[in-house]
Amino acid sequence: MQRPIFQIIGVFIFLLTSSCFDPVEAGTVTGELKMWHKVTVTFDGPDTSERADPNPFMYYRLNVTFSNGDKSFVVPGYYAVDGNAANSSADSGNKWRVHLAPNNTGVWKYKVSFRKSDNISVNDDPDAGESAGFMDGETGTFKVGPTDKAGRDMRAKGLLQYVGKHHLRFAGSGEYFLKCGVDAPENFLAYADFDGDFKKDGHKDNFIKTWQGHVKDWREGDPTWQNGKGKGIIGAINYLASEGMNVFSFLPMNIEGDDRNVFPYLTYNDRDRLDCSRLDQWEIVFSHGNNMGMYLHFKTMETENELLLDNGDLGPQRKLYYRELIARFSHHLALNWNLGEEINNATTAQKAAWARYFWTHDPYQHNIVIHNGSNHYDLLGKNSELTGFSLQTNKPDFSCVHSQTKNYIDRSAAAGKPWVVACDEPGDAGHSLVTDAEDPTHDNARKNALWGAIMAGGAGIEWYFGYKHPHSDLTCQDYRVRQKMWAQCRYALQFFDKYEIPFWDMKCEDAMTANTDDYVLYKGGEVYLVYLKFGGKVSVDVVRGKFDCGWFNPRTGDGLKGLLKKSSVAAGNKVELASPDDNDWLLVIRGEGKLNLACDKPPAVRQGAAVEPMSLKQP
Repeated sequence: MQRPIFQIIGVFIFLLTSSCFDPVEAGTVTGELKMWHKVTVTFDGPDTSERADPNPFMYYRLNVTFSNGDKSFVVPGYYAVDGNAANSSADSGNKWRVHLAPNNTGVWKYKVSFRKSDNISVNDDPDAGESAGFMDGETGTFKVGPTDKAGRDMRAKGLLQYVGKHHLRFAGSGEYFLKCGVDAPENFLAYADFDGDFKKDGHKDNFIKTWQGHVKDWREGDPTWQNGKGKGIIGAINYLASEGMNVFSFLPMNIEGDDRNVFPYLTYNDRDRLDCSRLDQWEIVFSHGNNMGMYLHFKTMETENELLLDNGDLGPQRKLYYRELIARFSHHLALNWNLGEEINNATTAQKAAWARYFWTHDPYQHNIVIHNGSNHYDLLGKNSELTGFSLQTNKPDFSCVHSQTKNYIDRSAAAGKPWVVACDEPGDAGHSLVTDAEDPTHDNARKNALWGAIMAGGAGIEWYFGYKHPHSDLTCQDYRVRQKMWAQCRYALQFFDKYEIPFWDMKCEDAMTANTDDYVLYKGGEVYLVYLKFGGKVSVDVVRGKFDCGWFNPRTGDGLKGLLKKSSVAAGNKVELASPDDNDWLLVIRGEGKLNLACDKPPAVRQGAAVEPMSLKQP
């Protein structure tokens, strides 16, 4: 096991202060001083610029050690120009910044390391270089209270963690996470209201988005920048949340890719100069997503640029890119780092090094996944720090989603490290999820992809939009054109929540029925789910006991119908039932009395065993 650089260290003794906005011993603390909320510490450092020599992104390294009780960890900081770049578009200034999402209440203490040397920002040696002065070595404190959030807001739930199972769990609420949302458009961030010359640099500028169709979804009090910019993209997130979706995906860098308008750099040809104002504007969008209950899927690269930085090695360009993503965005509570989309050409050693960097430098140790491309069996088990897999399939009718999701779940479990497996691009490149106008029922999408992924034991699904159709993976600017599918996704999520189905403890075993098209997900002796794609009769092997049975309609979300009791089922016997008609139905079999839940009962929080938030792996 690699030794993380963020190790448990001794507790520092500092002067207590609980002020939210007053200057403290080092830096100025801002934000809501509450558990799981973003707390920012801003320092006055060297006055420099994005184009300065020496390069501020490489020549300086800001790391801040935060401690609470007997636990400590290191969070990387970053150059923030004037501290208000999202609104000012500044390219120079003396502000340096770090973010924290505190995982506990009480007094938090911090100590600053600010050092300088050539390429020190990508040097992990804590003693590298020399003191850069200013805030180096200084300390501060602040006091954190409990969160006041509820509902979808991720701050009500806490950090979403990998806990060694096939599903992620929130550290605060103990709730397990099942996702449904959008993988497309991959150029979500190719947005006209962001700063930068990418909009007119001659690299596929025709793909720039306004998100005009979602301006009407922006609400008073929602964030904007520069006197009203950002309403379209903020409205798009609002719309997805209003439909019950809980994830959206994006590429932070698509140089040489299909779109070529998204990157964190000043220009298309830069690799070590960041556009601070554009990144601050991204942060506004991501923060709003977090607060609206959205999981952030960072697809860090795509196959066209997987070897762009340092020819695929973990060199200075790649380390800087990863470090800046972690420093600026890792405080968001629910996200994954995807090492790349359709990764084919990187070696096993390169892929493993990428994963190791995120695992040892991200203080929150978010879920780390990779997308096929290659099958990446070489990364299973102890071969990498991967904690999940991002599955792409290639059948227009979604017919291989179930089997491939189950394949990676079973392989990872057999290798000794269960992966969180989600189908993030079901279907094929040309079609996948088409518009409601073209396919109003979305039968194949619902049967084969949505329920196929979930019933395999998968962590959920993100929808890809095929390039042969309107509002595609590159051209989509209006999520409403697929609204009928969002409803069907919402029904699925609501089912598992309303009926308190312990999906995180359930296993796929389709052979429990004789029907070749059925999906079976079960927890022995407690609950059995059987998805019948074409209705009909079904016989299910169950253990001895008394069970209640009912039918859930995945097309309409209607509550359990035909509720009946099956008493004294002997060991080895079967529950034999017939569906209400020949459409797709979900049969629910549960221990006696466990299905007596009112259909209008509000979703309940599922409590899991306690897990220590932001605990760091020990050598």
